[in-house]
Amino acid sequence: MKTSTKMSETSPKTSRTLRWMASVGASLAVTTMMMAGGMSPANAATVRSVTVPLPNMSTLDPVANAVSTLLDQGVIFEGLYGYNLKNQLEPKIATGYTVTDGGKVWTFTLRKNARWSNGQPVTAQDFYYAWLRIASPKDLQGATWNSVMTYVQGEYQFHAGDIPASEVGVKVLGPYKIQLTLSAPHDILGILAEAGSMPVYPPVVKAHPNNWWMPQYFVGDGPFKPSSFVVNGNVSLVRNDKYVGRAGEYNVGNVQQINIIPAPTVPVEDYLSKAIDLAWITNPSDYRYILNSSTLKTQVHKAPAYQMTYLQWDRSPTASPLDNLKVRQAIAMAVNRTPIVKDVLYGMGGAAMAAGPSSWAPTKYEHALPYNVAQARKLLTEAGYPGGKGIPTLALYTQTVAANPSQVNVGEAIVSELKSALGINFKIEPTSTNIVNNIVYNGLEPGVTPGYVIGGGNAGWIDASYLPLQTNQLVHYNGALGSLSFRQYAEDWYFDTYDARDVKAFGNPSDTSMGVKFSQWAPLEKAALKDIAYLNAYTKRQPKWYQEMEAPAPGQSNLDVWNGLVNAWKAAKTPAAKHSAWVTAWKFVGSGSLGDGNAEIGLNAQVYTDEHEGTVLYNLNMEEDQLGEATSAQVSDTLTGKMVNTIFQQGWEVPLFYSENIYLAKPGITNVDANPFGWTWWGDLQYLNVK
Repeated sequence: MKTSTKMSETSPKTSRTLRWMASVGASLAVTTMMMAGGMSPANAATVRSVTVPLPNMSTLDPVANAVSTLLDQGVIFEGLYGYNLKNQLEPKIATGYTVTDGGKVWTFTLRKNARWSNGQPVTAQDFYYAWLRIASPKDLQGATWNSVMTYVQGEYQFHAGDIPASEVGVKVLGPYKIQLTLSAPHDILGILAEAGSMPVYPPVVKAHPNNWWMPQYFVGDGPFKPSSFVVNGNVSLVRNDKYVGRAGEYNVGNVQQINIIPAPTVPVEDYLSKAIDLAWITNPSDYRYILNSSTLKTQVHKAPAYQMTYLQWDRSPTASPLDNLKVRQAIAMAVNRTPIVKDVLYGMGGAAMAAGPSSWAPTKYEHALPYNVAQARKLLTEAGYPGGKGIPTLALYTQTVAANPSQVNVGEAIVSELKSALGINFKIEPTSTNIVNNIVYNGLEPGVTPGYVIGGGNAGWIDASYLPLQTNQLVHYNGALGSLSFRQYAEDWYFDTYDARDVKAFGNPSDTSMGVKFSQWAPLEKAALKDIAYLNAYTKRQPKWYQEMEAPAPGQSNLDVWNGLVNAWKAAKTPAAKHSAWVTAWKFVGSGSLGDGNAEIGLNAQVYTDEHEGTVLYNLNMEEDQLGEATSAQVSDTLTGKMVNTIFQQGWEVPLFYSENIYLAKPGITNVDANPFGWTWWGDLQYLNVK
């Protein structure tokens, strides 16, 4: 049944309807300051120049997922949607939209008075060009996952080079009207505020494809534009005098120039020396010092932050007592968060029993296993390990002291608590941030020994499918959760270049003589057709909503894809081309490692997962699929609660604490609160105000 909803410029959605995702990475210490040079209350009104330290930027192109994201979304570019001062989602270039076909077709109208910095109007064609550009098969590095294109019908096939742009679900219906057809119903308003959904000015990008974002060429539609830019160095932004904001809204503050510099390593010292006027505080020792200073404690501010730190099972496929549910539950129930927050973090956050702070809408449905040492000891005894006897020393992976000193301190506190409460020994393994992130956010990581990892992340997307604040990252990767036998079977998907079982069955893709003769296709084709038949039958056994979600677009079923792969082989003229076509078909059926805890899962692995994942993982996967199609806050919040509670009850993840944005600010500087969805960096710089 087709449905339709409308929103006008006079009734924007508020934060109650936002859907947010968490993202990866450690907290970065950043600061903001006013430009040095003798600024005083007398001349502040004329100077109004602010210097903002941020991590280094190599580009200002929204196609790239870089720190430039903080400038691209709302500062130097403005999209259909963006954030206001209250961190609510509101229309920017859009005037309204309609939703039809059960949430799959979104049609937006644009303001006619929006202007590029060269005075030209911002049109639907500019959005079309930008969106197709980020998904282009010519740019495989484009961060499509950070743009609305990740939900658009045909984007995946277009990005892979399998279909032309004309078959992608984006249509320009007029100079100020654009339509998106999604691959499945989804609420896309939040992702429209992200950098990858910003428009770009086609003529300048075409004329200077490699550096169009440099000041001498740049054309943007945001309140500011770059006047100077040094790669990985200083950036200066000045007001865009052609900018036209949304009527009746606070679109930009009174600052005329924003100077961006690489973030200092000693923000408090620089603040005290009067070199900076704002300083971001991330180190507990700095915060302790501030609260003990009669002057500084009057200048410290707190702002909401959707950032969580948690203890997560590392999912090692090596057999260990952690394969026992009761052991994982016992460990989860023996972690006391309160002293960690009080003594280690010095109050820079709050103890968490959910996957987010109380202001995070889904948390009212989420309940972690309670702190109960007596019950934890009882569970451990029932599991066959009374007093921890028989449990070998487990690993606790953390970032290094240099990368995140407080995380090692948190790890030491947890190790002490678990030794005292349960008699279990842990060895802290300070590890590179890259490997820690692979363990936390990806599938199976080679070389990981049984234990846990301290993970953390922020909500960076307003997206229902990521409301669990990264908790559901655990569900994304086939074979990364579940029974020991399931994880061990999946090892070949993640650790070997190619799954040894598939190599034995179909041949080795590294052998250039394979796939040259059609007779060599026989085992691969037999497996492909068998898998496709199984998956089709599996889909028919699922609920109606699942069948509708999995229904392929015309010509894009698994069988259509397979036939296309065969035809591509037949069209190949040389042995090398035929081998290459065969390898592509092999990867469609077989599986292999992509490195860094990722795998390329083929049809065989999908079938194995469906047959062996078990009830718990089946339910989690179905709930995640439903969450991806959620178009109301109530549905997404309750589904999130169900998923998070299952993960907590299984002892796969233990919430520790949520963070808060803490910063120092001199009087007279306002609208500097960090956007809580900005990955712990300053965001919404366009709103800065200086008295």
